[in-house]
Amino acid sequence: MPEKPDKEWFAEWFNHPLYLRVYSHRDEAEARTCLETIIHKTGLENLTPSDVRVMDIACGAGRHALEFARLGFTTTANDLSPFLLACTRSQAERENISIECTRQDMRHISVENTYDLVVQLFSSFGYFKTKKEDLQVLRNVHRALKKDGRYILDLINPVYLKKNLNPSSSRTIDDLIVSEQRRIEADRVIKQITIRSPDDSVTFEESVRLYRIEIIGDMLASAGFEIKEIFGDYEGSAFDEQTSPRLLLFARKR
Repeated sequence: MPEKPDKEWFAEWFNHPLYLRVYSHRDEAEARTCLETIIHKTGLENLTPSDVRVMDIACGAGRHALEFARLGFTTTANDLSPFLLACTRSQAERENISIECTRQDMRHISVENTYDLVVQLFSSFGYFKTKKEDLQVLRNVHRALKKDGRYILDLINPVYLKKNLNPSSSRTIDDLIVSEQRRIEADRVIKQITIRSPDDSVTFEESVRLYRIEIIGDMLASAGFEIKEIFGDYEGSAFDEQTSPRLLLFARKR
């Protein structure tokens, strides 16, 4: 019998209940700062929020999507993980927030001329095995946007990462011991995460393709985008390839 294809790492790891415990330190204030920068730099602050349709294309547990919804934007939270989408829905229900949740692989999103803004935040790009698949995501975003719609793409700055990579770390979260090993292979950053509890031990791996500014710029142009601004952090600081931790691209649909 033919071998079954390996399950893609993100489909397994992002749908595991331990994922949110490992990343419980992610900062809600950071998400708000990021959104404030986006809203200010795109001019959305001058519009009626309910008239603006926003999609968070890889929303995770909804940190950013929920914040858009709290501010009154007509928001779609999309992710591949049923577990993380359920977390987003539950939080929206607790807060009585109106938000649409959709489960679609970003490689296969087929909506057209629907959104004023699509955001892809916190290193949620570059998961796939080929650049062709990443380019397909960009083309899907382009198709999903209305004329002159905006796309915010948040990447790790690979130059900064290579100079500041922490090869290993360990921390304790309640009854869990979380050990992380990090390395860069070719154009990918790979993190192996081992989680030990009193009863068990499991290991997951994350693998994200790193894009230098000139490469992702060419891909965005190929997909039909024009880069309008580039920032180096969530506060909206100017991008410096040597010192900026993030590569935060603000693009417009041509």
